[in-house]
Amino acid sequence: MDTATPSSPDRGIALPKGSLTIGTGLLIGGVSIYVFFRLGQEALGQDGFKPIVSLWFVMFALVPGFFLPLEQEVSRAVAHRRALGDGVRPVVRKVIPVAATITIALAASVAIGRDRFTNDLFEGSAVVTLALVLALVGYAPFHIARGICSGLGHFRVYSTMIALDGLLRVIACAAFLLIGMDRVGPYALMVAVVPLVIAAGAFGSGRLRTEPGSPSSWGELAPNLGWLLLGTLCSGALINAGPLTVDLLGNGTPPEVVTRFANAVLLARVPLFLFQAVQAAMLPRLTQLAALGDSREFREVLRRLFLLVGGVGVVGVVGAFVAGPWVLELVYEGGIDRRTITLLAFASAVYMLAQACAQSVLSMSGHVLVAGGWVASFVSFVVVAVWSSNNLFLRVELALIASSIVAFGIFALALRAYFARLASRSRS
Repeated sequence: MDTATPSSPDRGIALPKGSLTIGTGLLIGGVSIYVFFRLGQEALGQDGFKPIVSLWFVMFALVPGFFLPLEQEVSRAVAHRRALGDGVRPVVRKVIPVAATITIALAASVAIGRDRFTNDLFEGSAVVTLALVLALVGYAPFHIARGICSGLGHFRVYSTMIALDGLLRVIACAAFLLIGMDRVGPYALMVAVVPLVIAAGAFGSGRLRTEPGSPSSWGELAPNLGWLLLGTLCSGALINAGPLTVDLLGNGTPPEVVTRFANAVLLARVPLFLFQAVQAAMLPRLTQLAALGDSREFREVLRRLFLLVGGVGVVGVVGAFVAGPWVLELVYEGGIDRRTITLLAFASAVYMLAQACAQSVLSMSGHVLVAGGWVASFVSFVVVAVWSSNNLFLRVELALIASSIVAFGIFALALRAYFARLASRSRS
């Protein structure tokens, strides 16, 4: 149920409320991804697991791009209404038909392009294409439920959903391995149905019930949502573009090479799991501070967060350089050199800083600037990936670094401008 009175943002703490709780779920979910990839490659081999690799990265290029904006807008709108003491049910009802429309459009698009997906990415497996459609259907309610949890401050439920999204796949994958399942179809279908099962459990638990409030207009969601969809689609495509670009540009590249590069991308993204814990709790808090016009606390919260994100990024890059090849050899039988894992970690660190800036601008309704920044970043990725080098891995690594730097620069300038506006509001 909604909190009756608006919750005032906590002061004097380095992390937004809920970060540690969400971080626990992300830690479990993140470790589960690595275990799932290891078990899957043990069961199917690196070449046989390649369709699941492609499914995974296509899924998480599309899902955050189209459904994370719904989660963020629900979270932002719910947090804003709570800050003003208003009920949030009208916001949730407003977003459901939008989610349904997006899901139908995505499923139809995959159906139309099913031959390209099946033959170019999924090694001829039509079952994997079907699994992609099922995943899109399941992640729509999954992200709406997470948005409600984040906006209402139900961080334990949010954390549990994230943890189960990884744990259930590990359990099912381990069971398949034990019984000797060596066909890709059951693994793909299992990956796809997990989010739908979790979403059904979350809504069925009764923890996401909301209170009625003043009517919600499309102006509360629609103008921002379109820009947010565009920006998040580009940012989601960027963070998952590495293995897919290696697959598409490397004509004739053996499937196991794509799998090895994907293993390195996952290892380089370890710091991102930590940042996601802060990110999920950060947007509602910054939105409340912006709604209250508290520019001083807003700036102080961001200062601490950027120190944290920068520190985690540095540790990630140094760790990748020192121990990355050894960890890859230990867990995934190697195949990736020190340069590749270090550059991937550096790109991930800069991407985290860009995301932190983007979230801050979003909290002040800077959706147009955020969309423009991510579009420019994606264009820079394409340009660098196509023309930067003849080395397949290096051109992708340089493209990831360049696109992250472009995004960070644009959002930092936008954040500076919005700081001036927020400070002006607080003085008036």
